[in-house]
Amino acid sequence: MKEDKPSFSAMTTAYIRAYHSAHDTPKIFDDFLADRLIPEKVRELFEQGLKNKQSNDPEHTASLSDHTNAFAPLMKTTNVLSRARYTEDTLEKAVSQGVKQYVILGAGLDTFAFRRSDLMEQLEVFEVDHPATQGFKLHRIAELGWKHPAKLHFVPIDFTKENLSTALTRSSSYDPKVKSFFSWLGVTMYLTREEVSATFRSITNIAPWGSEVVFDYLDTDAFIPEKSSPQMKQKREIFQKIGEPMITGFNPLTLDEYLEKLGLRLNENLSPADIERLYFKGRTDDYHAQEHGHIACAVVE
Repeated sequence: MKEDKPSFSAMTTAYIRAYHSAHDTPKIFDDFLADRLIPEKVRELFEQGLKNKQSNDPEHTASLSDHTNAFAPLMKTTNVLSRARYTEDTLEKAVSQGVKQYVILGAGLDTFAFRRSDLMEQLEVFEVDHPATQGFKLHRIAELGWKHPAKLHFVPIDFTKENLSTALTRSSSYDPKVKSFFSWLGVTMYLTREEVSATFRSITNIAPWGSEVVFDYLDTDAFIPEKSSPQMKQKREIFQKIGEPMITGFNPLTLDEYLEKLGLRLNENLSPADIERLYFKGRTDDYHAQEHGHIACAVVE
């Protein structure tokens, strides 16, 4: 992503959640607030992208309009919905077992703190994201006049330049001794393997035994031309063109060994087939689990 611009993928995932909430039944994940975080002009650009049109308004062309024609194929990026549903279902269980802190890595335009008042009563929530994307979100919240929850904390970080432990310790509200839950969605594929490993190490360094992290990832086949699906090839090409290339995948068969070396125990590792069975089986629309997309849950040892 560009240093001074909010992430296009963050905008895209928010619009996908908003569109699903407004138009699809049954709902996999009901993010009924996501549409409000997307400015009207940006929302119009996405809608024009769905209609395969470009804006003639020069005021629109300065930010996202050059990407809108590429947006339509991303609307069925269903991992956006399944990973969000899995994360909040898993978080609810964790809260019932004593988790007191929720850290959202690469939060983007996440609405949890404003949408789940039931869980906010029991949690300190930390949104960790790139300064440009986080700054955009804070500005948007102010424009909407949303009340800032007392237990919501914003922590800016560039994952390619700074250690998560350092960033979180800047927040006096984060307690490294308290059992915590981390979500890391839609990020690992955009970082190098070394950057991903560094973040996992930071989690084990700053969270006590029993803390959990839910993350999604692409398998290594997604990056092998003869094994990658046509849809994944198209998606990778789109994000390459907009300056947010997908570069890293993991082997599902060796993920447990990889995490163990970083101080984490793999608790669950959902394949596309598992995700299809859990969230998409029996649907009458054309929603299906994304090929090459996996969701995992690991525990700090």
